[in-house]
Amino acid sequence: MSFEILVVEDEDDIRNLIAGILSDDGYPVREAGGSEQALNEFKSRKPSLVIMDVWLKGSDLDGIELMEIFKKTDPDIPIIIISGHGTVETAVSAIRKGAYDYIVKPFQSEKLLITAKRAMEAVKLRQENADLKGRAILEESLIGGSSVICQIRQKIDRIAPTNSRVLISGPSGAGKELIARLLHAKSDRSSGPFHAVNAASMVPERVEEELFGIEDENGNALKTGLLERAHYGTLYLDEVADMPNETQSKLLRLLVNQRFRRVRGQKDVQVDVRVITSTSRNLEKETKLGQFREDLYHRLNVMPVTAPALMERREDIPELVDYFINKLTSSTGLPSRKIGEDAMAALQAHDWPGNVRQLKNNVERLLILAGGEQGEPITLKSLPEEVSVVRHTSTAQNSDKIVAMPLRDAREHFEREYLQVQIERFGGNISRTAAFVGMERSALHRKLKSLGIHSSTKTTS
Repeated sequence: MSFEILVVEDEDDIRNLIAGILSDDGYPVREAGGSEQALNEFKSRKPSLVIMDVWLKGSDLDGIELMEIFKKTDPDIPIIIISGHGTVETAVSAIRKGAYDYIVKPFQSEKLLITAKRAMEAVKLRQENADLKGRAILEESLIGGSSVICQIRQKIDRIAPTNSRVLISGPSGAGKELIARLLHAKSDRSSGPFHAVNAASMVPERVEEELFGIEDENGNALKTGLLERAHYGTLYLDEVADMPNETQSKLLRLLVNQRFRRVRGQKDVQVDVRVITSTSRNLEKETKLGQFREDLYHRLNVMPVTAPALMERREDIPELVDYFINKLTSSTGLPSRKIGEDAMAALQAHDWPGNVRQLKNNVERLLILAGGEQGEPITLKSLPEEVSVVRHTSTAQNSDKIVAMPLRDAREHFEREYLQVQIERFGGNISRTAAFVGMERSALHRKLKSLGIHSSTKTTS
């Protein structure tokens, strides 16, 4: 369970009773008998919920004063105030100063549990609202039925329930964050937070502040870092190769001990976080060049996963295009269109250096700019010049080259270009290529050999 509760109560028997009720219901609980101990517990690791007595005998601060300190660190933290001397004025004052709710002693255990659950549901709702963008990414799932995508799905299913660290490699736009989110969603941490951060986007001087947080001279957390906010959940570090060397050392310590120190902090903060990283660079090569710590690389690379480039799974493109069209038309109000066979062939044959992200952008552009009637399919002429493989082979330079050829050579040139495009379109699958072009597979093999087309292609469907 991802929620951790701090119980602050000066009477031992009542504190033990509250902690027991919550523990029996499955919640991790920490206890404090006074304001000083409560502050230390809060500093050591911020809880998800605080249940606190308003009168703390023998303490320097009462519950209301303590709540004000907690709220300065995290204005959103829910705090339930309890008291044996409840008055309307005290309750109103507590709520006005930020308490989630107020419970009067003696109380029924069911009342305590219901109030605690409601408070944590409110926390979860805020967390989900803040993570809407990530959940929208997750909705896309892994579209396609290619063998490489099926293998990744199987690998995610095997890895997700473990607590192993995962290093996801692959080109930009190939879906590395989506894989990380699926690993989190299918893990035992799925009810906990998922925080994603791009190391390349963080200012080098502030990387440690973002990850570890900051303390003031009194040991109070001025800013809670991503690692602490991801307690009982998952932290996803994208483009980890861009992380400064000094931060790499501190991240290594976290992976070894599951503890770190905030910037200017004097005490360790212990957390339970699964770390998933990704890179579009060759991290093993970076270690050999001395640009990335080798010991950190081996700690991160417990379970390697590769996000394939789109050109390695061309057979998924029709399904991806249909998915993007349906999603865009439902979210933007654009009229739905079909992609013609000639246009789809060109989309499948394109190399897509920007991968799935680039394909999605082009589909949106097509829906907005493509001409013709609404019911007509989008044809090759509507595709951007960068995508139209067929049109690229019909430039003036190619035309001049073909005109200078005898008919036999020109036909051979066309067949070579045509078959190369079709083979790429079907991801190297000779059986599917042969079926589309209308040839027996053995005849296609002979034709490819005669044209000098050599590739490590698939021969089975």
